[in-house]
Amino acid sequence: MSARGVSVVKLRDLCESVDYGYTASASVEAIGPHFLRITDIVSSSIDWQTVPYVAGDACILDKYGLRDGDIVIARTGASTGASAFIMNPPEAVFASYLVRLKVKPAYDPRYVFYCLRSPAFLSYLHGVLGDKSAQPNASASTMTAAPLPVLTDIVEQRSASSLLGMLDDKIELNRKMSATLEAMARALFKSWFVDFDPVCAKAEGRDPGLPPEIAVLFPDSFEDSEIGDIPKGWQLRGLDEIARFLNGLALQKYPALNGRALQVIKIAQLRTGSTAGADEASADLERDYIVSDGDVLFSWSGSLECVLWTGGKGALNQHLFKVTSTSFPKWFFYLWIHRHLNDFRHIAAGKATTMGHIQRHHLSAAKTVIPAPEVLKVADCILSPLVERIITARLESRTLAHVRDMLLPKLISGELRVRDAERFVEQSA
Repeated sequence: MSARGVSVVKLRDLCESVDYGYTASASVEAIGPHFLRITDIVSSSIDWQTVPYVAGDACILDKYGLRDGDIVIARTGASTGASAFIMNPPEAVFASYLVRLKVKPAYDPRYVFYCLRSPAFLSYLHGVLGDKSAQPNASASTMTAAPLPVLTDIVEQRSASSLLGMLDDKIELNRKMSATLEAMARALFKSWFVDFDPVCAKAEGRDPGLPPEIAVLFPDSFEDSEIGDIPKGWQLRGLDEIARFLNGLALQKYPALNGRALQVIKIAQLRTGSTAGADEASADLERDYIVSDGDVLFSWSGSLECVLWTGGKGALNQHLFKVTSTSFPKWFFYLWIHRHLNDFRHIAAGKATTMGHIQRHHLSAAKTVIPAPEVLKVADCILSPLVERIITARLESRTLAHVRDMLLPKLISGELRVRDAERFVEQSA
């Protein structure tokens, strides 16, 4: 496409309205509409199931309600400039640290959203904010003064946003599928190994609702243990007995040499699921301290999290455990960690330090119930494929995001035609 099809327009001139959000406190109780905050949009997509609520009546929906095609953008904090495109929202309003953009009919709103993720906008914002503030803050008028190269033909805008949106929609579909698969795995794990539903049913003379060849593997009675009744013949062990919890290294002591480097995986990378912008360390570490896709990582201080890592190869930093086992499948120790995670967070929150943490003895005190080998084998046949599908979906999303980010600036500026980009996506797939 020639440059004649592109003009430089200030963001405010693309918008019908630019509005600040609602000032209130969020609630986990469903007392009103959903209350969208900065933390809910940092991944550029919105999981409405995790968005809290706010007290309010129809008046706040009239003034602050979110509608299909709206764009919200963060105006303060480390996430200043992060944005999200609103599609099929429930009843929801947006918080005061967000700005809502309503795009003029002459422009495609999703295309404008992608303009806000372009190098042109992000470079402008960086230039305005600079590095002088530990808590960046940008007014709506400052952000909407950004000059953006924009396709003048709305049909071309829609074609570009449609292709980029197709990639984002697939990423979102993968996220939802992964969440569903993990919920299924957690439900089965809880039923069999925490609530002991099949054993309870057999003990009470009820049908456990399982195929006969599986039902027969479960005992029909309980025995006493230090945590209460557990199925007869099953065992009790600490978390540290079913898996190895390898603490990471102080990687500032292992600088990258001769261009051979690994991205350092710290708590921040654990939370974002990416090594983008991470520090670097030597690539010549012992193999145990190298993280690969599919590894289970558990942060034992600060923000306690346990994740199936899919952010690429990296180096394990201190304050993180890489959790492995030669005796039990990945899903087993991963889900047992999650069963104890709230208790661990409570312990860490009670520490009179700047960074709460747990210690090794807390892993020993966190008990797990070990089923008979034949039950574990059946469960593994069901749950290991679910975990592998989760990992595969997340890795596919990482590839799709890479393709999207590579195409985005070229498509929205008209440097690359949509039909050429479509061929590239097909080849990448």
